Amino acid sequence: MKNQVQLITYVDRITNAGLKELKALLDDELQGLFGGVHLLPFYFPIDGSDAGFDPIDHVQVDSRLGNWDDVKRIGDDYDIMADLIVNHMSAESPEFKDVLKHGKQSAYWDLFLTKDKVFPEGLSEQDQAAIYRPRPGSCFSTYTLADGSTEEFWTTFTRNQIDIDVHSAAGKDYLNRVLARFDHSKVNLIRLDAAGYAIKKPGTSCFMIEESFEFVDKLAKQANELGMTTLAEIHSHHMTQVEIAKRVDMVYDFALPPLILHTLFSQDCQALTHWLEMAPRNCITVLDTHDGIGIIDVGPMDGLRGLLTENQIDNLVETIHGNSKGESLQATGAAASNVDLYQINCTYYDALGQNDLDYLMARAIQFFAPGIPQVYYAGLLAIPNDMDLLNNTHVGRDINRPYLNREKVQQAMQKPVVKALTQLIKLRNSSPAFDGRFTMASAERTLTLSWTAADSQASLTLDFANKDGLIILLDKQGKETQVSLSKLLAQA
Repeated sequence: MKNQVQLITYVDRITNAGLKELKALLDDELQGLFGGVHLLPFYFPIDGSDAGFDPIDHVQVDSRLGNWDDVKRIGDDYDIMADLIVNHMSAESPEFKDVLKHGKQSAYWDLFLTKDKVFPEGLSEQDQAAIYRPRPGSCFSTYTLADGSTEEFWTTFTRNQIDIDVHSAAGKDYLNRVLARFDHSKVNLIRLDAAGYAIKKPGTSCFMIEESFEFVDKLAKQANELGMTTLAEIHSHHMTQVEIAKRVDMVYDFALPPLILHTLFSQDCQALTHWLEMAPRNCITVLDTHDGIGIIDVGPMDGLRGLLTENQIDNLVETIHGNSKGESLQATGAAASNVDLYQINCTYYDALGQNDLDYLMARAIQFFAPGIPQVYYAGLLAIPNDMDLLNNTHVGRDINRPYLNREKVQQAMQKPVVKALTQLIKLRNSSPAFDGRFTMASAERTLTLSWTAADSQASLTLDFANKDGLIILLDKQGKETQVSLSKLLAQA
């Protein structure tokens, strides 16, 4: 995996077309910016109830985007990350429809998880209360079979996403087929989507229990044997990320986005530096993704202290709502049909009140923090909250899932903040110092993040009180280059 910035994008939402057009965009307008691309679900269909995360056929490219040969062509020049949707599949899949038609006589009955499989003696109130769920209400959905009987299937996220029994032979075969398809199509990075929910056990939270760690460990090793790198996608207490990092190749640093916001809002970098001292080094860093801005990742959980106090989290959330002029409030929690309540739905750009310098400082921190940075397509182009899309779909996450096209991309790349950001990306990609050793120093309202390799150095010093940052680069010839973030923005 290249130690360069990666792009996160839906194929159709950035191009208004398919995989061939995305390849052209990467090679042309975005040339030199990205070493890899995370292709958000491109399976059939891309427009289900959860924007592709509810596949009817996980091994079929949606024909509106192209085919697996088009995926391979991107893989010829870029690292490709794809989602292995571990926990569930669509209720519209042929397999589940066969279950509804034939019940327990279906060849696919064992593929799906029912309440009875986990709780054969019945679900007690105590068991029910223990289950951790990312949305309110029951984690089961009742379906009527063709013979008139009913069955309660486990649906962690939405009614249309039926949980897989990953312990069954059918479940294992299903995941094996997806991995084999990835291997054949030059997908070399696997994002284990919702893996923390895949294992259910009576009397537990059914989320990131010890058996979950064992499952993720085994799945990661299986992918490694095929030459693929695994990335675990888990929103939880920050120490869970530290622990899971020992089991997989990479984890997300989901604590970083809210901590950077807290630091810029409060001008206090204590919580951020505390986290960077302990954060896993084998991580992918993000500020924004196709999901919202995670809050659970910095908060307390099950009696464990968080990276931020409850008061600090309240202030963080209220500041985001204020900066976005209340738009994030319309897209978050019970205000929209969200599948979770642990995040704030808002673009990162709007979370910072569309302040270009603050946004550039946030990206600079991300790029200098340990890990390989990913930049979401809407964040790359500083696209504001898409209130029209939100009002049309009433899906909270759509506020940060805009539909663009090549012309809109070209227009957005002329914005000063985007021009400055692309310069930061090129700087991050070109300096060999980021392959070296990371160090950090902080004072009351300043923070310095430094990288030192055998023949180069790179440092970022941030002054939160005066709102600026200074990058100093030293190459192997001893030549020093200084880059001020405020000047970089002014000259863009």
